[in-house]
Amino acid sequence: MDLETRYRDRLVTLQRAAGEIAAVLREILHGVPRVDMISVRAKSVERFLEKARREVWQDPLRDIQDQIGARVVVFYKSDVDAVAQTVLSTLRLIEDRQMENPDPRIFGYQGKHFLCAVPPDICARAASPVDFFELQVSTLFQHAWAEAEHDLGYKLEAPLDYEERRKIAWAAAQAWGCGQDLR
Repeated sequence: MDLETRYRDRLVTLQRAAGEIAAVLREILHGVPRVDMISVRAKSVERFLEKARREVWQDPLRDIQDQIGARVVVFYKSDVDAVAQTVLSTLRLIEDRQMENPDPRIFGYQGKHFLCAVPPDICARAASPVDFFELQVSTLFQHAWAEAEHDLGYKLEAPLDYEERRKIAWAAAQAWGCGQDLR
C-alpha cells in the first residue's frame, strides 16, 4: 500500500483525535484572558505528502510530528508564556522549541512550539494512530505573519531574489513590532 493510501486510511481517526484535543484545550484555557483562537487540525493528505517528499524520513507515518497540529493564538507576546504554562500544567510535554532567530537583527517566523503527548484517554477513545501532537502558541501578529510567510517564502518552487527577501524581512519586522505588549 502506498504512503498516500496509508495516510488517507488514518485521516478519519486523526480528525477524531484532533476534535477531542480541541475540546481539552478549550477546557484548559476557559477563562484565560486574551486568547483569541484555539484550533486543532489533522494535517491534510496533500500537506502530509508534500512534507514527506520535502524531507528524508525513515517512516513518515511514524516520524512526522505534526499529523495533528494545535494552535493557540493570543493577543500579546507576554500572553504566550502564560498560556503555554497553563496548557503544559495539564498536558505532558515531550519537546519544547522556541522558534526565533537568535540574531536580534534578523526577523522571521516566531512562536513557541511544543510536542505534547496525546492524553491516554483520547488515544483510547479516538483510536489515535499517533501518540503526540504539535502545539504552537503565538500572538495574533505572529500568526498572521506565519500564514503569509509560509506562502511567500517557505514553500516556493524557485528561490527568492534579494529584493523579495528584503521585503519579506521588512514585513517580518513589522509583525514583530505589532505583537509587543504596550501595556
